[in-house]
Amino acid sequence: MRLKHTLVAAVAVMAVAGQAYGQEIDIKIGVMNDRSGLYADLTGEGSVVAARMAMEDFDTEGKGWNVEIVSADHQNKPDIASTIARTWYDEDGVDVIVDVPTSSAALAVNQITREKNKVFLVSGAASSDLTGAQCSPNTIHWTYDTWALANGTGRAMVEAGGDTWFFLTADYAFGHALERDTAAVVEATGGQVLGAVRHPFPGQDFSSFLLQAQASGAKVIGLANAGGDTINSIKQAAEFGITQAGQNLAGLLVFITDVNALGLETAQGLVMTESFYWDLNDDTREWSQRFAANHNGNMPTMIHAGVYSSLLHYFKAIEDLGNTDSEAVVAKMKELPTSDLLFGEGEVRADGRKIHKMYLFEVKSPDESEGAWDFYKLVNEIPADVAFRPMEEGGCELVQ
Repeated sequence: MRLKHTLVAAVAVMAVAGQAYGQEIDIKIGVMNDRSGLYADLTGEGSVVAARMAMEDFDTEGKGWNVEIVSADHQNKPDIASTIARTWYDEDGVDVIVDVPTSSAALAVNQITREKNKVFLVSGAASSDLTGAQCSPNTIHWTYDTWALANGTGRAMVEAGGDTWFFLTADYAFGHALERDTAAVVEATGGQVLGAVRHPFPGQDFSSFLLQAQASGAKVIGLANAGGDTINSIKQAAEFGITQAGQNLAGLLVFITDVNALGLETAQGLVMTESFYWDLNDDTREWSQRFAANHNGNMPTMIHAGVYSSLLHYFKAIEDLGNTDSEAVVAKMKELPTSDLLFGEGEVRADGRKIHKMYLFEVKSPDESEGAWDFYKLVNEIPADVAFRPMEEGGCELVQ
């Protein structure tokens, strides 16, 4: 009898050990983003590289997990993003979709993910509505959002004397949200919004819009756009001599790849808010050098860092649970504190908002830069507890 009890106990211990160290886990990750258009540099193949690095660093293969990555180009179009998401979920067995820049596309994927009860880890899209009016129990918004950008750059510009604003806004969900959130911060900080103009997305010729902004006399022209649109807006503003005449440009969403494309001569002095920079510390430098070695020498954007970080936390939740049940995984991701070398310590709130520090940077002058990709100087750290919109103010149905 004692032998029988000993064998039962041994089997039980082996079962627990198997759950902890040798789960039979199958995961299919769908990286959806812009792979051919104006956001391809700041997301694109780099997000696939970041996803692979998350797999390697979590040692999914060593744990016996079967993890597969697929990728697709949504071309910044919500209808294409919706079609890809439905196909992935219904036919291809995708468990989790990551990245998805372009807020209109992300909001579409957000809804489908909820219908299909899968998991959506947003790194690329910015609209704060993803954790507000359109929050979902299946979605976690990881890297940044329009409220955090506005709270960082908008507040800093007003406090530095830029108290009158005119917005140049991409005419889709992201641009509208960024203008809305920044205008609210400007006015709450004592500034005034003199007007706004919306340009097609994507845009090419910004001359008429910039002339309207120039004519407004506003001290600050807020660029509520991103990627190629921001690059072209800044270049054409320089051609018109707008900044030379005394008006300031506020790049409300600027990525390191944008600065690389502009060059320091043109981009110097730009102030922006980001959640990650490759040269922040030894850990970010080491990871970024590994990333660059796998991505044609290009340093990662904060979106790439967010893909990596969000998947690490997703894997931790699955390991803790021993299964990939979507509802349970998202709940576990909210229960476990977040911690990694790129974003430090944080948490995922009930509304799906990932909380961590944000940083205010200024672009260096050519003389200040010491080499390739040495673009930013740190102006200010924004603590995690003030970087993002208070949960009770977002209008999310998940917040009790």
